[in-house]
Amino acid sequence: MTDLQNNYKGVFDGRIGFGKHPALLIVDFINAYITEGSLLYSPDVVTAVDETIPLLEIARAKKIPVLYTKVLYNKNFLDGGIFVQKVPVLKTLIEGEPLAEIVVQLSPVESDIIIVKQYASAFFGTPLAPTLTSLGVDTLILTGCSTSGCIRASAVDGMQYGFRVIVPRECVADRHPGPNEANLFDINSKYGDVMAKSEVMEYLRKI
Repeated sequence: MTDLQNNYKGVFDGRIGFGKHPALLIVDFINAYITEGSLLYSPDVVTAVDETIPLLEIARAKKIPVLYTKVLYNKNFLDGGIFVQKVPVLKTLIEGEPLAEIVVQLSPVESDIIIVKQYASAFFGTPLAPTLTSLGVDTLILTGCSTSGCIRASAVDGMQYGFRVIVPRECVADRHPGPNEANLFDINSKYGDVMAKSEVMEYLRKI
């Protein structure tokens, strides 16, 4: 890791920091990832969900916009394109399937925004970018799963749409620590700032 950090030093180690108007985005924290026996189950996601609870609480207390994503497909799966062909387990995520619902620990309230997506990025084919812009958001606090898929894709697109992407590392997870850490390293190097949850919460407290 030291060699890797030295290799990136002075080239891919900048920080963008926080802006003035944040939003909290909770990506795909659905029952499929926290339910034992589900093919998508990951114990690390269970932990990340628990870590996100106090972050959500402070966001609500500060009246910061809270947005969620979840994946849903038509029952013919034609809206899933190549993605569901590559990852057939996604075909479990259809309307009425309990595994496709947002976890109860982070249940949305009426003032929240729920965005349905079919692909990895929270931005691809969704109204997320114009919604954030209309709310005056400049900083996107990105939580959810999985780090190597939907989090990374959303971080890249978030940066490309002009948002400051902040990832509290305790609040994202993957199926294995290796891909999780590798993708957090890449996000922090090129697309946003990966930092401790405590630092993010301190920022929110000052708003």
